[in-house]
Amino acid sequence: MTSDLISQVLDSLAQTDQSIFSNDAFPTVDFTAIKSALDRLGSREMVLYRQIDREEAHLTPEAEGIAAQGSHEAKVFQAVRQAVEGLKIADLPAIVGKESAKVGQGKAFKEGWIKKDKDLLWATTENIKDASREQLQTIQQTRTHTDPKVLADLRKRKLVTMHKMISFEIKKGPKFAKELVKEETDLTADMLATGAWKTVKLKPYNFKAMGAPTMSGALHPLNKVRQEFRQIFFEMGFEEMPTNRYVETGFWNFDALFVPQQHPARDLQDTFYISDPPQADEPRADPLITEKLADGSIPSPGSQGAPKQDYERYFNDVKEVHEQGKYGSIGYRYPFKDEEALRLVLRTHTTAVSTYMLYKLAANPRPARYFSIDRVFRNESVDATHLAEFHQVEGVIADFGLALGGLIGFMEVFFGKMGIHGLRFKPAYNPYTEPSLEIFGYHEGLGKWVEIGNSGMFRPEMLEPMGLPKDMRVYGWGLSLERPTMIKYGVKNIRELLGHKVDLNFVESNPAVRLEKD
Repeated sequence: MTSDLISQVLDSLAQTDQSIFSNDAFPTVDFTAIKSALDRLGSREMVLYRQIDREEAHLTPEAEGIAAQGSHEAKVFQAVRQAVEGLKIADLPAIVGKESAKVGQGKAFKEGWIKKDKDLLWATTENIKDASREQLQTIQQTRTHTDPKVLADLRKRKLVTMHKMISFEIKKGPKFAKELVKEETDLTADMLATGAWKTVKLKPYNFKAMGAPTMSGALHPLNKVRQEFRQIFFEMGFEEMPTNRYVETGFWNFDALFVPQQHPARDLQDTFYISDPPQADEPRADPLITEKLADGSIPSPGSQGAPKQDYERYFNDVKEVHEQGKYGSIGYRYPFKDEEALRLVLRTHTTAVSTYMLYKLAANPRPARYFSIDRVFRNESVDATHLAEFHQVEGVIADFGLALGGLIGFMEVFFGKMGIHGLRFKPAYNPYTEPSLEIFGYHEGLGKWVEIGNSGMFRPEMLEPMGLPKDMRVYGWGLSLERPTMIKYGVKNIRELLGHKVDLNFVESNPAVRLEKD
């Protein structure tokens, strides 16, 4: 079929020095076949062609009837004009048909062709111009109309439909010939031995051809954005915290952060609790070989050379702060339950890791910067913007003499590296930070301010039981990894980004990301 079509194209071009058009020369050949033939001839420079895209107007069955017999309003006029003594309105449908009577009567009144006198219709002129019929006949012949308003009106009246048509303008190429010369794709030993290589036509290499897709692994969009965040933290002198403990005790996840045991966040409807084992040991030192970071290094606060710390005293101090108050605080004044503190939970935030690292830091107090990016779990209803598990980006800065103004300034620098400028801050409440700030950035796509993070300064009730100096202050802030990823990749449903509904083609084909670039 393709070879026959190639011969037809070459024969048609041989009979003229002008261009030919595929829709005229080969009206019954489909797009795929003609495109395949032209690509083959074009690769040999035998023909030159260009694709022409246009919209054609096609008449509906109703419009074809109008083009052949006249418009509804013209039929009404002719019926009224032939009635010498006027035409009763009730008799009109029987003469022109119900559809023409219904549609055409109003149009004929609007054009001023007929008038009404009681129950009779009278013609007001002898001759009319049936513009609708003429317009449809023009479209029937040319597949278009010179006046776009006419086309729009006919489409609105559902008399024409628009179809996209693709055709080709074809003309002779530099190497045009009446026959397709066979091209050899390989230089064989026989050609070299017989000398046939001197006369055969060798097919040239097509260096513009697309290569075959190579199957390979691909980074998930969350991992790409995660790496961008890690790079920002490293550039700003941060050290990555070990986050390999998905299961924490209520002590590290809540109590050490000065979250009361009656807080709603600790309810079953908000937190996943582990049933087996029912509880953990009291806080104690890690084994000599501590958690390692991704690069294999051991974080300095947990190194084997660090001074030994009294975990039992730390546990009792946290308990006392809750029950009776300490370090200048009156506490929450409730009976602290050890068994509640030792319940095992899927961590609800990576701040549990930050708390553990700050306690390690208390053995050798000094300025420090830590960050973590890892998975957390919350017992939430799953919808387009919420999952029961997601990733939290968190950073903490410990130093002497820190103040709120420094936190705001640092947030502007940090988010500025992600391309987010002109932040707004709103006072908020967190059990373990005071003051606390919600961070808002302007989203150009949504055209409104959106919350992008939470921040604050850790309370003395959290820091002083650890043994940190009274004049050491700690900034803390966090945000989700999913939200900036969804914004960057245009994902509207978080379930399409994380979970069993993720499209693997999306993972394989998504581009790299730069947070500071649009």
